[in-house]
Amino acid sequence: MKKLKRFGVSMNENLLKKFDDFIKKQKYKNRSEAIRDLIREKFVEEEWEKGKNVAGCIVIVYEHNIREIVNKITDIQHMFSKNIISTQHIHMDEENCMEIIAMKGNLKKIKELYFTLKSLKGVKYSSIIKSTIGKTLK
Repeated sequence: MKKLKRFGVSMNENLLKKFDDFIKKQKYKNRSEAIRDLIREKFVEEEWEKGKNVAGCIVIVYEHNIREIVNKITDIQHMFSKNIISTQHIHMDEENCMEIIAMKGNLKKIKELYFTLKSLKGVKYSSIIKSTIGKTLK
């Protein structure tokens, strides 16, 4: 780990109280940990905005008895196999399944994968969770 640098931050008393409440809720040990985490979040957002290589997860919930949906999801995943790291299939109940797809690569391809899955008939919910490959976060 690189040498830590200290700096001071001034803020309005009301904002600081809200921040301290946030720290408590999120179970941070101190303000420094919370600030570091918030800064890293912004850098991940910046990676996604720049459209370079990114990482993350796609989550879809779908009705598994919709005709051919499982085969379509599998076919789509094979089309994007260069970007998919791993998948997990979860049986939510008798009718619904969840698929979690970990992926990395070019943002354009990741978005194409996401929108292709999201638009399938039978998909009830979809979300994309932004992450980072980690190289830019030191």
